[in-house]
Amino acid sequence: MTGLFRRIIGFYVTGFREMTWGRSLWVIILVKLFVMFVILKIFFFPNFLKSNFETDEARKDYVIEAITKPKS
Repeated sequence: MTGLFRRIIGFYVTGFREMTWGRSLWVIILVKLFVMFVILKIFFFPNFLKSNFETDEARKDYVIEAITKPKS
């Protein structure tokens, strides 16, 4: 079974090593993911619960209320 895993890992390592355009595409993908998950999170998605409620108990009560309250 370990021989199978070594062959699979070797397959991917060899593939990544021999890439030409793929490396540039992976860099673009990683930069895009960084921007999406780090930069956008910091500037556009503030921590609403942390900034509006002091304690974990108050946060918990707000979330339970928001989830269970029927829409009107």
